[in-house]
Amino acid sequence: MTERDPQSMTRRQLIRHSAWFGAAVGLAVVGGEVVSQLASAPPAAAADRPTLRFAQVSDSHIGFQGAANTDVTATFQTAIDQINGLGYTPDFVIHTGDLTHLATPEQFDQVEQMMKGLKTQHVFTVPGEHDATDDAGQRYRQVFGKGTRGDGWYSFDIAGVHVIGLVNTLNLQSLGHLGRDQLDFVRQDVAGLGDDTPIIVFSHIPLFAMYPQWGWGTDDATEALSYLRRFSSVTCLNGHVHQLFTKTEGNITFYSGTTTAYPLPAPGDGPAPKPVTLPAGKLHDALGIREVTYQRGQQLLALKDQKLR
Repeated sequence: MTERDPQSMTRRQLIRHSAWFGAAVGLAVVGGEVVSQLASAPPAAAADRPTLRFAQVSDSHIGFQGAANTDVTATFQTAIDQINGLGYTPDFVIHTGDLTHLATPEQFDQVEQMMKGLKTQHVFTVPGEHDATDDAGQRYRQVFGKGTRGDGWYSFDIAGVHVIGLVNTLNLQSLGHLGRDQLDFVRQDVAGLGDDTPIIVFSHIPLFAMYPQWGWGTDDATEALSYLRRFSSVTCLNGHVHQLFTKTEGNITFYSGTTTAYPLPAPGDGPAPKPVTLPAGKLHDALGIREVTYQRGQQLLALKDQKLR
């Protein structure tokens, strides 16, 4: 991503994703700089297939040890297998943070190796607060942040859709926080887009006030969202809360995703969001993945949430 073309990923980032997942990438030279755009599905694809199809996973918490889930590696692998068994190849997969539980090099390496098994062209991530427990996210960025800006934010275009990955898990007070540099990035990033461009934003902590008493919100999200309100379709995806939740504010719809690790209580159910231990055989019912599809010409994206099988 450059000042000349903030909507494009850097060549270095694209090469990184290509090395992992065999990405199909179109490169062009503009004003002496190499800029890029993720390749969409080939024209020969079936006429009735959606313009864009991708999957979301979240909160794998690799390294967690506790009664709520005694084998988070196994449930994350189940989620990966379920995505690989969708019956089609997603254009990309996003992980909305808390890839690890304690942000150790070993845990990051394990997540990286596991996600290499995803059958998709691209995998994109943002960090959760558990991915930056003691180093302000440096270890996360060493593995997953190459080619991103600032603390790991970025954007890209695919199939006519503009996608923005935001980081709101650093410099935390009681709520998520974006900060001045990132807010300026959002403003500049979308400035040249037409009002009819579908926008997808993903972050770890919700960009709406889901339950501020537990830190389930972002203190400066209002400004970021103000730059998006002119667009006819904006979809915000997040993790962090370990449960499904939907809220609509005008043209912006927020979707909290579930986890592949362990459930958390519903907002206000208890004094704090601590891992919930379910009866035997019930854990998979609280875990899952999400499919998202977009059909050109339609205003809204379609979401399908699946429990782990």
